[in-house]
Amino acid sequence: MVQQEPAGAPGLAEGEAAAGTAVEVRLSRRRWAVVLLFSSYSLCNAFQWIQYGSINNVFAHFYGVSDFAIDWLSMCYMVTYIPLLFPVAWLLDKRGLRPIALAGSALNALGAWVKLGSLKPQLFPVTVLGQVICSMAQVFILGMPSRIASVWFSSHEVSTACSFAVFGNQLGIALGFLVPPVLVPNLKDVEKLAYHIRIMFFMTAGVATALFILVVIVFKEKPLHPPSRAQALIQSRTTEEYSYVQSIRRLLRNANFLLLMVTYGLNVGCFYALSTLLNRMVIHHYPGEEVNAGRIGLTIILSGMVGALISGIWLDRTKTYK
Repeated sequence: MVQQEPAGAPGLAEGEAAAGTAVEVRLSRRRWAVVLLFSSYSLCNAFQWIQYGSINNVFAHFYGVSDFAIDWLSMCYMVTYIPLLFPVAWLLDKRGLRPIALAGSALNALGAWVKLGSLKPQLFPVTVLGQVICSMAQVFILGMPSRIASVWFSSHEVSTACSFAVFGNQLGIALGFLVPPVLVPNLKDVEKLAYHIRIMFFMTAGVATALFILVVIVFKEKPLHPPSRAQALIQSRTTEEYSYVQSIRRLLRNANFLLLMVTYGLNVGCFYALSTLLNRMVIHHYPGEEVNAGRIGLTIILSGMVGALISGIWLDRTKTYK
């Protein structure tokens, strides 16, 4: 699909004048491969986030630690995100999509392999280290969807592309609720339990490594031609015209942004808390129901995934963001 923008399009003329040449606006076929690949390694990272929490009691028994210690394997994702958010956002602005994608997928694979060194009860600190590495990968992942959508997709596809990118993360959480209770049954024999945990960890590490290799091969910084007039204007702008610090200050002075931030934060915080503690809440009242606890979590996530996709398509068609 090729779309040639009119020469007199508002806002684009200045960018073209600065670049000294006409700008061709064209959609790249690679855009769907890029967003699918991102969605896939985001899925893998989200799966690793909740794979402990969905069978909290099983891992607590295996490592001989408290349920609260296992909860921290989930909460470390949130703790790591806070101090690393702004540095990684700055790197995304300065270095672009590809270096951030490489860092996120590499850390995700590295964390998965580190966990394979924690298959004995006394090696709980090793599994903590692996999970912390995966939590660092998450910081390089969560800020990507909107940037991928704006750099690779046209204005009428942006919301759909964003929902598709986020879809992978939600699907990963859904699988994190569904798969671990099936792969790792609640056994008293620690040796048999280690065998089942090894299978899950090896599968995760293999998938994460394959996705990292695909990112190296497939994931590009940007398409050859800008997908929209807005992106053409951004690409023609000199770096001196943009200040990351000033943009953050403007956001923090924007009342609507602050309201959105608080509202979104409350919703996400409640979701993360429920996901982390769901296994403990169910097992407390219904002992031995790990699989059903996972199914409850799966139901919650699937409902949200359907809503996210419908909302994305609706916003692309109507632009009724408020």
